[in-house]
Amino acid sequence: MSSTDLTNDVRLSSALNLTARSKPRFVQLLNDSFVIGWRNLLRVPRQIDWLIGVTIMPLMFLLMFRYIFAGTVQMTLPQGVSAVNYLVVGILLQGIVFSGMNTGYGLAMDAKEGLMDRFRSLPMQHLAVVLGRIVADMAIAIFSTVTTILVAFAVGFRPTANLGEWLAAIGIMGLTAFVFCWLGAVIGLALKTVEAVSSIGFSAIMPLTFISSAFISTDFLPSWLQGFAANQPFSLSVNATRGLLNGYPDVGNTAWLAVMWWLGTLVVVIPLTAWLFEKRGE
Repeated sequence: MSSTDLTNDVRLSSALNLTARSKPRFVQLLNDSFVIGWRNLLRVPRQIDWLIGVTIMPLMFLLMFRYIFAGTVQMTLPQGVSAVNYLVVGILLQGIVFSGMNTGYGLAMDAKEGLMDRFRSLPMQHLAVVLGRIVADMAIAIFSTVTTILVAFAVGFRPTANLGEWLAAIGIMGLTAFVFCWLGAVIGLALKTVEAVSSIGFSAIMPLTFISSAFISTDFLPSWLQGFAANQPFSLSVNATRGLLNGYPDVGNTAWLAVMWWLGTLVVVIPLTAWLFEKRGE
């Protein structure tokens, strides 16, 4: 451990000790989580290569689909619907999903380096270790998504949304990111090694993004896949965000269905994550 990390951990311990124990447990959890999240963000300037890597990946997908596949996708879309607008939304949501795996990877690294055991010895809510990691990873996901949107504007992305529709789309993307961070946490705590999290985690998530409406209408998928692809929650999020930003397809009840899917997922994964964290410390 570097001297900078040691100094940060001393400050972390002091900050957690200053948290008022008389506060409600939920308030304590939020306080502790933001302290842990800030600690994780302080390490980012010394990991610029990692930050560049997680930012470049969605940009590579954006440029590849924009200049290689956009012409083919355009032929599958109704007249007047821009392939660039269509593809950008899928790439944004895919990048958000992949960023959730950073949570699993980070927790696996914390376990490998013994940081989880040290956190357990501090006067803090244990779930704050996970939620703090999620807070930091959400901040990184926001940075990466904003960067992708700016580059998308440069290569022809022209959404038609008004302010309200933008806010609704941002809400759906933010909820999607939050859910996948928790799913990443489940994977990071359930698997024993960093290598397993990296390989198995992405292998488990990737089919969800490609067997969907992210890059092509589900009508062009094999018939036995169409039902799943059209109704799985990732497709619902993509369709809702795409409809809000571009006006195609019609949003209808898609946004509400996506929100209900993700809220239901959180009801399951948050207790599961807490159980896995405690079990990992046994």
